[in-house]
Amino acid sequence: MKYLKLAISFILTIGIFYVLHTKLGAIPPLGKFLNPSSGIWQNEGDESITGEILIPGLTEEVTVHYDEQLIPHVFAQNEHDLYKAQGYLTAKHRLWQLEFQTHAAAGRLSEIFGEGALNYDRSERRRGMGYGADQAIAYMEQYDTETLAFVQDYADGVNAYIDQLDPKDYPVEYKLLDYAPEAWSPKKTALLLMYMTKMLAGYDDDLEYTNVLRLIGKENFDLLFPDFFDSNDPVIPKDTDWSFIDVPQTALPESQVVLDTIVETIAKPHPDNGSNNWAVSGTKSVSGNPILANDPHLGLNLPAIWFIMQLSTPEHNAFGATIPGALGVISGFNQHIAWGETNATRDVIDWYKVAFNKDRTKYRYNEQWKDVRLRIEDIKIKGKENFKDSVLYTHHGPVVFDKNFRSDNERSGYAMRWIGHDGGNNQKTFIALNKAKNYDDYVSALQYWNAPAQNFVFASTEGDIALWIQGKFANKWEGQGKFLMDGSLPENDWQSYIPQQFNAHTKNPERGFVSSANQHPVDENYPYYVFNDGYETYRNRVINDFFSTKDKISVQDFKDLHNNNHNLKAEELVPYMLEHMDTSSLTGDEKIILQEISTWKFNNDIHEVGPSIWRQWYGKLYTMLWDELDVENMALTSPYTYQTIYLLKNHGNHEFMDIVATKDRTETARDLFVLAFKEAAKRLNEIKAEKGDYTWVNYKGTYAGHLLQALPAFSRFDIPIGGDRNIVNATSEDHGPSWRMIVEMTSPPTALGIYPGGQSGNPGSTYYDNFIDDWAAGKYHSLHFLQSNNTTSAVIGTQTLIPAHHD
Repeated sequence: MKYLKLAISFILTIGIFYVLHTKLGAIPPLGKFLNPSSGIWQNEGDESITGEILIPGLTEEVTVHYDEQLIPHVFAQNEHDLYKAQGYLTAKHRLWQLEFQTHAAAGRLSEIFGEGALNYDRSERRRGMGYGADQAIAYMEQYDTETLAFVQDYADGVNAYIDQLDPKDYPVEYKLLDYAPEAWSPKKTALLLMYMTKMLAGYDDDLEYTNVLRLIGKENFDLLFPDFFDSNDPVIPKDTDWSFIDVPQTALPESQVVLDTIVETIAKPHPDNGSNNWAVSGTKSVSGNPILANDPHLGLNLPAIWFIMQLSTPEHNAFGATIPGALGVISGFNQHIAWGETNATRDVIDWYKVAFNKDRTKYRYNEQWKDVRLRIEDIKIKGKENFKDSVLYTHHGPVVFDKNFRSDNERSGYAMRWIGHDGGNNQKTFIALNKAKNYDDYVSALQYWNAPAQNFVFASTEGDIALWIQGKFANKWEGQGKFLMDGSLPENDWQSYIPQQFNAHTKNPERGFVSSANQHPVDENYPYYVFNDGYETYRNRVINDFFSTKDKISVQDFKDLHNNNHNLKAEELVPYMLEHMDTSSLTGDEKIILQEISTWKFNNDIHEVGPSIWRQWYGKLYTMLWDELDVENMALTSPYTYQTIYLLKNHGNHEFMDIVATKDRTETARDLFVLAFKEAAKRLNEIKAEKGDYTWVNYKGTYAGHLLQALPAFSRFDIPIGGDRNIVNATSEDHGPSWRMIVEMTSPPTALGIYPGGQSGNPGSTYYDNFIDDWAAGKYHSLHFLQSNNTTSAVIGTQTLIPAHHD
């Protein structure tokens, strides 16, 4: 018996040992995870901000002053040391985030999560993310070895930090997921920039539009998806003179749309990705100095998207928001200028149908057969054999959809033409902006920027303000790229590019301000084809009206505008619905809700109920109206908000007002208003029963989620902030102003900034999410712009990075 007990004990011990050291599904190896000397307990507390650290490859000492916000102010003696230090410090505070983003960009999540991530990885590989990164590196190797050397310096800095770590020091996410950091490389920086390019310029509806066109016909399509809305307050003022442009638009060929049926497309970037930026001239500011602001609208993630730094050498001194993985300050200022970006949302992706020969080694083009290039994507899968995906490449780009992926056609596929695949030198733009001293330097820096298309705002201590819509844009024929094209016809290729000097821009406009909020870049007088690629129509008008109606603007006005909760979209439809709907069938409960929205002043403040009623009502209305475009086994999209409201007001008897499920009757807009309101009221009463009320703060439930959404303990929920999509304070459930910055162009500039997160990527740190409450309340922190290495004001700790010399 005692031997049986001994055997059972031994088996249990082995079982416990196995469980503690094996990852079971989503559960990490508990023995490693809970080990007191190397597990999660080692991730408590804050990072060291004092002392000396040996860094291989430095040529001279680098001083790092930390202020009370854990912002590192880096003083190096040369650029090579500066970017080594930036890489080291970014890894020190954000290592897991830094690496995880590039795993996602490269389509390598299966290595971490297993087979469940395989379809995502295949999509990213077929999207050409790795290919685009390779092209960027190849461009720098051929044309700009100086920038490539800086990118290598950054990688060396990241690796210097990784090499100092013991497994017990790994960020907690590595322990949860049971893997280890790997060496950084220039390609990883290129992948990070591809990730941003996809996030901000990877949205296209060509294939969906093709399905819609076939479904509803050209007349209805043009009504629902016009190139210009009837109201257009563009980024570049309407009175701009374009007569200096002397390169004509590409002539329209005789080309037919390919009306294939596309069942499924790859995932698009989040539709709420956007931004605001603006600048006012000294003549329009209270102080007489230009003032600039930027607030990119991106995912509300933890760790936060941005990491704030000051990067200084004897030649330049830049401060602002950096992106872990990229060099330099992305949105910020130096001693002479300030700059910021919004997404220009230009159509930079086109799709081509490609016909193959029998063994798919060649494709048809210009009445000949051209060779297919083959790229084997070897995808590692945790716990399983690798998956090899053969991706065919044409001169258009990668064949994303073919018989091996989301299509069953043996002899054809759909190839993606994306400017993101063209290589280029985006990193140089930011390195140059960090050192720029005036308008000419700013324009010179922009010439290197290919994608994503961005509205770069500018202000200087010399008094200039400006805005350039920058990217590498195809000079398209009228209508090119709206639908799927025949890839065998040379006239459907991009024939040329708009010369960079003819990109839409404005400097010191008479109105005294520049602004962009993802709206249409130009009016119809701009001599090149610009497709209405989902341009914003509400935030921009609120912003421009704000500046147009005030003679003088202060920093406080900028703060108020950043936090403006006015809902122009609701203001333009709710009164019309209230006036035209038949309320005779409403119940008592429904009439209470009707009264609540009738008294709403169209501000999405946290304690209002109007925004919740509006969101439910408009959401139900939109779904009812566009039920014709909800077809199984067909990739479709529906019209944008502005045109939807236009149709409801001006075409209330259109055939689209019919509800497909009720074919025995004919609905009008008036009918839909009532039917949608009743559905909304039902849901609102359910929410009231669940939460006690449906005030906006409870209804919306804004949260900043950890990048691993399965980790609620590392996330922040129910953040009390107003706003919503289409509002200047564009805070929805999980998207919003990811970085608010205001810079007044004094000498040197003075600045404020805030973002929804904290400087540390460690959930156990005081600095992990300490900015969120102030951000939600509309508060700002002063950005302490140190003018020399000897400045000690606001400094709470100093580290010295010392060259480590090898024997």
